[in-house]
Amino acid sequence: MHPDGLTSDNIAIFGGGCFWCLEAVFQRVDGVVEVIPGYCGGMVSDPDYQAVCGGQTGHAEVVRLRFDPARRSYDELLQIFFEIHDPTTLDRQGNDVGSQYRSVIFYFGDAQRRTAEARMHAIESAGTLRAPIVTELRPAPEFWPAEAYHRDYFLRNAAEPYCQFVVAPKVAKFMRKFAALQR
Repeated sequence: MHPDGLTSDNIAIFGGGCFWCLEAVFQRVDGVVEVIPGYCGGMVSDPDYQAVCGGQTGHAEVVRLRFDPARRSYDELLQIFFEIHDPTTLDRQGNDVGSQYRSVIFYFGDAQRRTAEARMHAIESAGTLRAPIVTELRPAPEFWPAEAYHRDYFLRNAAEPYCQFVVAPKVAKFMRKFAALQR
């Protein structure tokens, strides 16, 4: 077990655009114990926001979730993840463009990989998307926490235009579609 209580049974890392959006949604999920915005999948150690946003580090903006598997399954987290972002746009979510905004799942072990593959197959088989899923599925590399001012960003900055026009609609969509999964 990891010193801070993280195991492959209770951790997930997702990237789907700006980490402020993902954090704001997953903070509202019953069974999610902790949400930390950060960076994953690049080639630079200890990246910072400016470098990641510049697109030169190869990192994606992500959230690392610690969850209680007795209350929320990994597959339920995947369902939410795929609902709150567009998994069909390569290196883009809305006006956020660049590989740092890519759709990516960093998995821990074969069980998470298989669950993610099955979820993506189910979504594509349903035929509800306008294009194929481009979400990357990769083994989890080192996670780098984002700077402290990114934590609880939406909670602290809800009146800012980006939060009103980008984050708030994703939170509202989650609240409509997943009422039973909310805290």
